[in-house]
Amino acid sequence: MSEDYLSQPLSLGSSSTDEARTNRSSGASSGTSTFSTPISPYLNYDPRFLQQAQPEFIFPEGANKQRGRFELAFSQIGSSVIVGAGIGGLAGFYNGLQTTTALKQTGKLRRTQLLNHVMKQGSGTANTLGTIAVMYSAFGVLLQSVRGEDDDINTVIAGTATGLLYKSTAGLRRCAIGGGVGLGITTLYCLFQFMRSSSGGSNLKFL
Repeated sequence: MSEDYLSQPLSLGSSSTDEARTNRSSGASSGTSTFSTPISPYLNYDPRFLQQAQPEFIFPEGANKQRGRFELAFSQIGSSVIVGAGIGGLAGFYNGLQTTTALKQTGKLRRTQLLNHVMKQGSGTANTLGTIAVMYSAFGVLLQSVRGEDDDINTVIAGTATGLLYKSTAGLRRCAIGGGVGLGITTLYCLFQFMRSSSGGSNLKFL
């Protein structure tokens, strides 16, 4: 056996391998694949294989893709208390300015009166909105467990029942007004969500 033969590398099917390698290099240099789709000159793959039609998040089988009423209750109650404290604090500060100006109070006495107005009205408004949020969340969780589903019907019924219960001790007329206010707010919210989903927007759930 000659030395020239031993110095040559071992290759099986060299002709077909070289031909396929030549075809790949020519396809990569032209920037197109057999599917007439641009491919990467670095990794030599078809980008269509990476397009995912499925959602990015994986949910357990049978699980809901949105948060339920119980999960939403925590954020609803907390945000209601914070918003109520902010609104009440601003209203208390405005009322305190008017009161101290009318009484011609200055210095430490005026600052003390302003703080009293802000704290008193802020805590009262926060307590009111927090109580309403607790009632609404309780009705929503109860309706979801009874009906076995979470939809706009639960939202409307929970809002109406919350208004009725909150004003139940103020007389029949005010009780009816409270229920009407709750019904109107939740109906407008459901219509807004329906229009948003029909226009292709993201359906963010708050109530």
